[in-house]
Amino acid sequence: MLRVLPVLPVHVLLLGGTTEARRLAEHLVAHDPEVRVTTSLAGRVSAPRLPPGDVRVGGFGGPEGLAAWVREHGVDLLVDATHPFAATMSRNAAEAAAQTHVPLLALRRPGWVAQDGDRWHIAGSLAEAAELLPALGERVFLTTGRMGLAAFAGTGLDALWFLVRSVDAPEPPCPARMEVLLDRGPFDLRGELDLIRRHRIEVLVTKDSGGDATAPKLTAAREAGIPVVVVRRPPVPEGVPVARTPDEAAEWVRRLYASG
Repeated sequence: MLRVLPVLPVHVLLLGGTTEARRLAEHLVAHDPEVRVTTSLAGRVSAPRLPPGDVRVGGFGGPEGLAAWVREHGVDLLVDATHPFAATMSRNAAEAAAQTHVPLLALRRPGWVAQDGDRWHIAGSLAEAAELLPALGERVFLTTGRMGLAAFAGTGLDALWFLVRSVDAPEPPCPARMEVLLDRGPFDLRGELDLIRRHRIEVLVTKDSGGDATAPKLTAAREAGIPVVVVRRPPVPEGVPVARTPDEAAEWVRRLYASG
């Protein structure tokens, strides 16, 4: 049962950090004067693109801290638009929503789908991805971000060379032999093909983040004929409705505050 929303404006807390989160904030601020938007950013990127509306940076201190913030700031609707692999934050959001009886929506871009010619190897975790690598190639293009590089730092992988691409510089533990490429998407096919050829990449490792900004690397791998290790994304917490686009999420917000 939906709770009755208070007098407008409706306060939406948007757990952000993704392109979809920023687009949802832009849409609501531009088209829904009845809605006050606060976007929360984790603060892991040194110079994030700030969305319109109110912005807070930093963690909440677990589900209890998030629930306390929701109560203190009069949040009426909660949207989890974090990265598809931010599983801990998604669980915290689900627990906080249950504690505060605030409606919660997960905004998740669709995952990637293998095409004809792809040589995908599916892994359930970064650790599983690391275990697959020795049999696939010695020169690895690692595009899983700077968090979690420890999975590729084991001594069993010392013979491999890694090209690590991330927005910010990684911190140890890191692979024994690596080169760091600091860059931020979107990326294009020509650039990805050039990078694969220039660094003589033999295998690509990526998370199933979905979206268009970093998808050209998959096409480049297909055209270059190299295998791709794809780390499966964690599921959305049970019972949480999912929107696939910012437009769907904006419609959910409107439907709920209109019903109040």
